[in-house]
Amino acid sequence: MNRLKFHCLLIPAFLLALCASGWAENPFIGRWALTIPGGHAGWLGIEEKDGKLEGSLLWGGGSVLPVQGVKVDGDTLTVTRVNKRHNAKLNADNTVTETITAKLDGDDMKLTTVAVTNDGPPSKPQDFTGHRIPPVPPTPDLSKVKYGEPIVLFNGKDLTGWRLVEANASNGWSVMDGLLVNRLEPGKHYGNLRTDREFEDFNLTLETRTQANSNSGIYLRGIYEIQVAETYGRPVDAHNMGALYSRITPTVAAEKPIGEWQTFDITLIDRHVTVILNGQKIIDNQPVLGCTGGAMTSDEMKPGPLMLQGDHTTIDYRNIVIRPVVK
Repeated sequence: MNRLKFHCLLIPAFLLALCASGWAENPFIGRWALTIPGGHAGWLGIEEKDGKLEGSLLWGGGSVLPVQGVKVDGDTLTVTRVNKRHNAKLNADNTVTETITAKLDGDDMKLTTVAVTNDGPPSKPQDFTGHRIPPVPPTPDLSKVKYGEPIVLFNGKDLTGWRLVEANASNGWSVMDGLLVNRLEPGKHYGNLRTDREFEDFNLTLETRTQANSNSGIYLRGIYEIQVAETYGRPVDAHNMGALYSRITPTVAAEKPIGEWQTFDITLIDRHVTVILNGQKIIDNQPVLGCTGGAMTSDEMKPGPLMLQGDHTTIDYRNIVIRPVVK
């Protein structure tokens, strides 16, 4: 009898499988909702591929991006990401290497980040937190879903039922000719608009009209962004019209040309999303694995408002109606 088999006989039966394999499942593997420094929403995904750990990170705004390094040493996870930032004064690129370390306390994660540039000392360590995201529920049977009475969210007269997410931001939102419009001036920071009411699962219909270079978004529960952008004529991409931003690419490009009204029919059920753009189903009951850039929160387990992105460019909306799911 070899030494490994002998020791396996001396331990409880529920550990035999672990002993036979020689290692336990890595407790860091999974998806993590982050509250990053400054209180913004973030996301971390750790998985194993071909015996190696890989990671993806969402840091506030922007896209979910792969990191450059993931390793576990004892009870500590270390994630490394590398960015290049342009220094306009020196007309040169600085390489920024950020090291994030994390430890677990059950389903909670305590993290610290330190950044180092190639021309300066390390930054002051910043602490932040994370929490394990529960598994996505099974794919729902949409034919069995029951909806309540339709709720008209925009009355076509004023902004009753809506408010800025950031009260101190400039407000580009107004009502013109019965439309909800966002108009911006260069050099100002404009705010995103949210409903006073909050919702969990629902069907949402609305119409939107893009302007030149429009870039907006429809945030479901303030967490998941369905992209609204002027992308007519472009190949399908996870950053184009109708995509779940940087997460789910539409199966077909269904945009209309600039200036035409476009229809959205969006269903969010049990963290699965369906998007019908201009009568074509472009996302079909697909699981959502985490928040998207610019989310109000990374907590997917609670209701939230409908939020319209207004901090980028001009955009028009009308006929915004939601039907909450009856459970």
